[in-house]
Parts: sequence; C-alpha cells; structure tokens
Amino acid sequence: MIRFILVQNRQGKTRLEKWYTSYSDSERQSLKSSVHRTVASRDQKHQSNFCEFHAHRIVYRRYAGLFFCFCIDTNDNELSLLEAIHLFVEVLDAYHGNVCELDLVFNFYWVYGVLDEMFLAGEVQETSRRVVLGRMDELGALE
Repeated sequence: MIRFILVQNRQGKTRLEKWYTSYSDSERQSLKSSVHRTVASRDQKHQSNFCEFHAHRIVYRRYAGLFFCFCIDTNDNELSLLEAIHLFVEVLDAYHGNVCELDLVFNFYWVYGVLDEMFLAGEVQETSRRVVLGRMDELGALE
C-alpha cells in the first residue's frame, strides 16, 4: 500500500503531496523534511531508487529538478511503483509537453486529477496512459 506521495524540488519545497494514511500536521512536516534529506543526499549513479524509511520503504525517481517519492510498505513491489512513477510523469509530459515545476504549481487541479485517476486509496488503479489521458480529456470537456 502507498502511504503517501510527495513531489519535491531540489530545495525541499513540496510541490505535490497526497496522504493515504492519517498523520498529524507536525508529523507530515517532519516526514516531508526527512524524506527530502534521505532522497536528496543519495548518489544518483551508484545507489538504487529504493531506500528504507522508518518501518516503510521510499521509492523515488528524479526528473530534472523534481523528486517523485512514494512511501510504500516493505512487502510491496518496488519495481512496479517505479514504473507507476514513470507512467505518472509520462502522462504529465503528454499534457504539458515537457513537465516542469511551474506546470505542477499552476495546473495543480489537473495534476491532482491525474493522480486520483491513477492511484486510489493507496493502490495503483490505472496503468494505461491512453485511458488516463482519455478520462482527463472527458473531465476537461465538462468544464
């Protein structure tokens, strides 16, 4: 199960967060800073995209200046979540051309819509880029 999803820039500023388990505000702040310290300090060339984090595991991927981090249970499949992160970025790229930090800031409603189409209650819901983009087009037509 996915515990939470964070997208942070290199300075540690959180650009997207989705929590699937309940934490207090102080715990959330502590987790966000702790995740950033853990992920940003890792060597991209010689270390994997998985790391132990408290009683869970962080699966992350860095795209340009953004870290896409998923906190998962230790018994979940890390590679499938790594592919889910890549799919999420591909969907964002398909809409924005080449997604950047400002796209997440100024189009956050759309980004959260994509996130909700792909992940439901801490589980991967949809794995087809075409289906997700089709649903987002349908939602866009309603506006």
